[in-house]
Amino acid sequence: MARSTKTQKALNLNAAHGLLSRGVSSAEAATILARERSISLRQAYRYLEHARGIRRAVPVGEPLVPATFKIPRDVLAQLRAHSASSGLTLSATVTRAIERYVTPPRRRDRHG
Repeated sequence: MARSTKTQKALNLNAAHGLLSRGVSSAEAATILARERSISLRQAYRYLEHARGIRRAVPVGEPLVPATFKIPRDVLAQLRAHSASSGLTLSATVTRAIERYVTPPRRRDRHG
């Protein structure tokens, strides 16, 4: 059986949180989770246990897809150094850099 993605885990946790916040009993919530999220009853109980420890639903990010590209060796070295010093993963560092590059700059409001 394939492992759940981070997105699937967040959705399962949020579903568990929603059921508990509506006052659904643990047994009924586990049954609902297992059926609706296509997970085992045992896993449903684990999500419910985790959901009891959070105050609000967790954010669900977009699923990540692999991408392969070639960059100069010195740029990769700089990326790795920046990633290590910032505490971010290499993927997160590259994603942020690309987002900054492709996102148009905000226009300033001249009337305020």
